Amino acid sequence: MRHHLPDIKTFATLALILQMTGCAVKPGMPDSDIRAKLSNNENTYVKFGNKPPYIVLQSGFGDGKKVWAAVAEDLQKDQSIFAYDRPGYGSNPASNTPRDPCTIATELRDQLRSAGLPPPYVLVGHSLGGLYQYVFARLYPSEVAGLVLLDPTHPQHWPSIQRDVPASASLIKAMSAVTFSTTERREFDAQVTCLDQLDSAQPLAAPTRLLVSGRLKSIEKGDFEIMLKRLRQDWLRLTKAPRVEMIYDAGHYIQKDSPEEVSAAVREIVIAQTGSRK
Repeated sequence: MRHHLPDIKTFATLALILQMTGCAVKPGMPDSDIRAKLSNNENTYVKFGNKPPYIVLQSGFGDGKKVWAAVAEDLQKDQSIFAYDRPGYGSNPASNTPRDPCTIATELRDQLRSAGLPPPYVLVGHSLGGLYQYVFARLYPSEVAGLVLLDPTHPQHWPSIQRDVPASASLIKAMSAVTFSTTERREFDAQVTCLDQLDSAQPLAAPTRLLVSGRLKSIEKGDFEIMLKRLRQDWLRLTKAPRVEMIYDAGHYIQKDSPEEVSAAVREIVIAQTGSRK
C-alpha cells in the first residue's frame, strides 16, 4: 500500500506493483524464527535483546517482517527488537479471525505478552502497519512509550480515495479480486472496520515521529497527491508528531531506502523516554 492504500503503491500499475511486495531480503534479519500459537492463529517472530523498551516492528500490506532487515541490522546493536509475520504472511497459515485493525492490534499485544516482552513499547509501523500501530496506541495507551510511523495509512485513506479519486478506487476494487491473496483481501476489506469505535478527539499521548516519502511516482500526481498531502497533515491532529518529516530520497519503503533515518527516529524516541542511549 503506498502509504495509503494498503500499500497499493500506485494506481494504474497496481497489478504489477502488487506483485513486487515480496521485497529482497537483506542481511540482518535472521532465519531463526520462533513459532507461536495463540488462540486460532499461528505466528512466527524474531527478537533481539532483553532490555526494555522493546522496538516493535509492524509491516504493511502484503509484507512480512523481512522488509525491516536493514533497520533491524542497525537497531539490534543497541536496542531490543521484536518483528513478526502476521497470519497469512511468511510461513504462517491464514487466520479465521477478523482482519480489522483492532483485532490485529490486540493479537499483536497478545503475542508480545506470550513472548514475555513487557510494555511499554516503541511501536514502528509502515503503511498499513502504521495504521495498526496507531490503533494499538489508541486501544492500549499506557503500554506505548512512543511511535515511529512510516508513510502510515490514514484512517480515512480508503474513504478518501473513493471520494476524491474514484477512478483509481474502481481500478483497485477490480484488481483486488485477482491480485490479492485471501489474507490481503481480508485486510484490505476490513481496513476501516472498528475505527469508528476509537476516540480520536484528542491526539495520542505518546510521542510520535511521522516520516513520509518524498519520491512520488508520476501516476501519483494530481488529485491523489492533493489528497495525500491533506491526510499527511491530519496525522498531526491524530498524534503528537511535531511535524511531517519528508524523507526526500526515499520512496514508499522508507525503511529500505533510508534505514538510517528510521533508526535515528527510533533512537530519539527511546532516549526521550529513558533518558539514556542504552
